[in-house]
Amino acid sequence: MTKNKSIRILIADDHGLVREGLQTVLDREGFEVVGEASTGREAVAQANALLPDVILLDIRMPDMDGLQALAEIKRKHPQISVVMLTTYANPSYMAKAVNAGAAGYLSKDIDPERIPVAVRAAAKGEHLLDRELLRTILENINSAHPVSQAQETSRPIVPLSNREQEVLRLIVGGLSNDGIAESLTVSLPTVKTHIRHIFEKLNVSDRTQAAVWAVRHGVE
Repeated sequence: MTKNKSIRILIADDHGLVREGLQTVLDREGFEVVGEASTGREAVAQANALLPDVILLDIRMPDMDGLQALAEIKRKHPQISVVMLTTYANPSYMAKAVNAGAAGYLSKDIDPERIPVAVRAAAKGEHLLDRELLRTILENINSAHPVSQAQETSRPIVPLSNREQEVLRLIVGGLSNDGIAESLTVSLPTVKTHIRHIFEKLNVSDRTQAAVWAVRHGVE
């Protein structure tokens, strides 16, 4: 419970019952829900004011839709992990969300018991998409969103080391920390250190965004 309490969450959905349901589940598990929003603009304003660790963000909202709010939030606060709430599991639609900075998505039909697991994963920067779906989305991004000149200039000021590039390739492959440690024959703490350095150098908050960066820049 103590670890959950340290994770600060903002819930953004235009349906009061959805917000109430999420709040109930998260409160029960001891998370700290720091705020709620019912429109896209309100979600952006709350994100700016509260700086939560994780935002649960509905895709369809009035005033500003979830994808627009997502892009604005990630532009200002790349360290915040944003998980989209959706009733649609279309890979090409999800690719747009991931391309805009989402850590992943949660279906509104999800078993409530899985919500705390997903929130903890988002807070730790882990993948919220299974390996095959992640690969499909990355392929969609690579073909539909070629690297622009502006994105080319987003290469890190401090380049990734050879080992960090190896770890990044394995992240793209969907491997867990344990899988990376086994593949490279290194300790789990070493893997976590490499991943932290990768996130810092790429200015991303999670593995999904690190994988998107890698695909865009040919580190595969």
